Amino acid sequence: MDLHDHGLASDLEMMRQQAFERRQVLRWLLAGAATLPLMSCGGGSDAGGTAASGGVTGTSGGAGSVTIPTAGACTVIPEETGGPYPADGTNTNGGSIINVLNQTGVVRSDIRASFNGATGVAAGVPLTINLQLLNASGGCASLAGYAVYLWHCDRDGLYSLYSSGVTAQNYLRGVQETDSAGKLAFTTIFPGCYAGRIPHVHFEVYPSLAKAASAANRIKTSQFTFPMATLNEAYAASGYTASVRNLAQISYATDNVFADGTSLQMATVTGNATDGYVVTLTVAVNG
Repeated sequence: MDLHDHGLASDLEMMRQQAFERRQVLRWLLAGAATLPLMSCGGGSDAGGTAASGGVTGTSGGAGSVTIPTAGACTVIPEETGGPYPADGTNTNGGSIINVLNQTGVVRSDIRASFNGATGVAAGVPLTINLQLLNASGGCASLAGYAVYLWHCDRDGLYSLYSSGVTAQNYLRGVQETDSAGKLAFTTIFPGCYAGRIPHVHFEVYPSLAKAASAANRIKTSQFTFPMATLNEAYAASGYTASVRNLAQISYATDNVFADGTSLQMATVTGNATDGYVVTLTVAVNG
């Protein structure tokens, strides 16, 4: 598999005219939306999964209804490590630079399958991730036209492109652009719990889809997690036996990322292990 073709650039060229026309329409819609009642903004939720005011809402397969946050103060989500498996061109594996951002097809909402020639599909409990980006330095306004690169491990705790057995796969990685309300959605599977870490999802925020082609342009790297009740329920599903054991040996307080708190990084969750889960999180950055 060629990890160095300029896939995102090729995708952008094909999307450029459509994106321009779509943004023109969105500007007109936003102009009308300014007259709608405003709703308060907020970030994250408590460990029990209670939605914070202004958080993203939605159902599986979509980014949810449009929410226009009120002007106010938003707390910037903490900066966190991208970990050893980012595949964004910042590290190597087996002596080669790993950069999924330059692979054709990386701009996608459903990240369960591998792409660009790889054919694997990650199995697991269905999960929809809804994010909304807000501008903490701009009155908590929605950040339209930004991009998020998101990745996480599979149900066995393995990371595509790095972990033994899945180095030929690139699933559970993808890039999405925010809509006029700063929202985007990913369709994926519930990540497993591997030894030493609370289950989590990694993401990087970029000021535009074009700039998401290079990790040098990222303006925020962070992670989010899930309520413990959700973790216990999800890991009762088939295929997550190792996660049950690993989760019993770790806590938020002993995790090397979430030990200092989870208030801005705890996703709100609905659903169940049979039908799948929908998680939502409001992410404030300095836009």
